[in-house]
Amino acid sequence: MFARYFQTLSNCFKIPELRSRIIFTLLLLLVCRLIAQVPVPGLDGFALSEYFKILAEKQSSEGGNSLLGMYSMFTGGAMERCALGSLGIMPYISATIILQLMTAVVPSLSKLSREEGGRTQIIKYGRYLTVLLCLGQGFVMSMGWEHPTKIPGFEKFEGELVIGAPDWWYHLRTTLLLTTGSVLLMWLGEQISERGIGNGISLVITVGIISQIDVAAFQFYEMFAKDGAHPFKGVLLVVLLFAVVGAVIAVTQAMRKIPVQYAQRTVGRKQYQGGATYFPLRVNYAGVMPIIFAQAIMMFPAQIFGTLGGVLAEKGSKLIELKESGGQFLNFIGVKLTGMGDALAYGSVWNLIMVGLMILFFSYFWVATQFNETQIADDLKKGGGYIPGVRPGNATRDFLHHAMSRLTLAGAMFLVAIAILPTILTSEFKIPMIVAQFFGGTSVLIMVGVMLDTMRQVESHLAQRHYDGFLKTGKVRGR
Repeated sequence: MFARYFQTLSNCFKIPELRSRIIFTLLLLLVCRLIAQVPVPGLDGFALSEYFKILAEKQSSEGGNSLLGMYSMFTGGAMERCALGSLGIMPYISATIILQLMTAVVPSLSKLSREEGGRTQIIKYGRYLTVLLCLGQGFVMSMGWEHPTKIPGFEKFEGELVIGAPDWWYHLRTTLLLTTGSVLLMWLGEQISERGIGNGISLVITVGIISQIDVAAFQFYEMFAKDGAHPFKGVLLVVLLFAVVGAVIAVTQAMRKIPVQYAQRTVGRKQYQGGATYFPLRVNYAGVMPIIFAQAIMMFPAQIFGTLGGVLAEKGSKLIELKESGGQFLNFIGVKLTGMGDALAYGSVWNLIMVGLMILFFSYFWVATQFNETQIADDLKKGGGYIPGVRPGNATRDFLHHAMSRLTLAGAMFLVAIAILPTILTSEFKIPMIVAQFFGGTSVLIMVGVMLDTMRQVESHLAQRHYDGFLKTGKVRGR
């Protein structure tokens, strides 16, 4: 089996066009990794990197649940080094998601997306919005680097990240450099999609995640070398890893094929033959988006409640000492808010419940905004197609809505299990967060989805030259 895969890999470099695309993709991904390594002038990235290592060694829940922790995963450690690519490609993804949601609810954008050249115009809007988001996020990041102890999870950070006295020039320079780095990553991703192999934006994220495998492997080794974990635990983790990856591949490719029959019809002097085909309904239609939305939102409530509760409790205690009215009430509210913050902290039962419920909500929300069963039913009716046993029109619309709702529930429940698995491994089994993230969550879904998409594109090039691919066995039909 492995010999066949090596043979297929060698076949990829026998095709001149495919070889040039693969080399071009690898070179641009190398440039992306360089952007994640070059530090922003005037910042001490080494101090922040060392602090991240301390958090990883102590298995700090704050480090794994902070906004910087999530961004660091998507930027491949650029955030930890105060590098030019610290914003990563996330502003572009955020802009794309915003425009997709607006296209579903804003009539003018919806009409533009259906016009000729409309998608190109929407992509251009996405680039402009990306620059605006980069400027805003870059300025906020420069403020955070100026006062690192005010960042959630970095209250115990000692030292300064800004070299010299921060002034307006520091904020302007840092904001422009971070914006340039993020826009450059966006441009490189688009070039890979156009002239390389695979989806460029997704590959940039995937390479950033994969770049942390060496650190995760070292942490995995230390679990047994220093911490004295039982070897059977390592065997179980390896088995769990293969099981999770296999399940993600199965669910990512799973779909329900709705049969569609086209009747024979005549348009003018042309006669169109009828035929049978199918309409695919994906089980995991929303992809990784519900997990990203849920985890991004759940980063803030615990921190907000904890900070606000601490301020009110301190204010109430001072009023009690001064024997003034209202002290007992403020102290009571502060204690309750602090308790709510602790209840929603990373790894708690309520945190897992809230994340699961939000994943379910955002799964249905994404399908409701992106899957238009009414338009699909109208297009089938206009094209002379129908689902056997279902009347065209409203009955077809209701059938598609009912089928998609049940599939979405199954896909959402799978996303819930995948999303909370790393948290359970970290909080209950004391697995380092950087190791646990490869057992589920956004990282596994992104990596598996991108790898499958890239392999399909390679398959298409190999099939055109009558070569066997990675996803096929035996000889290609038609030889």
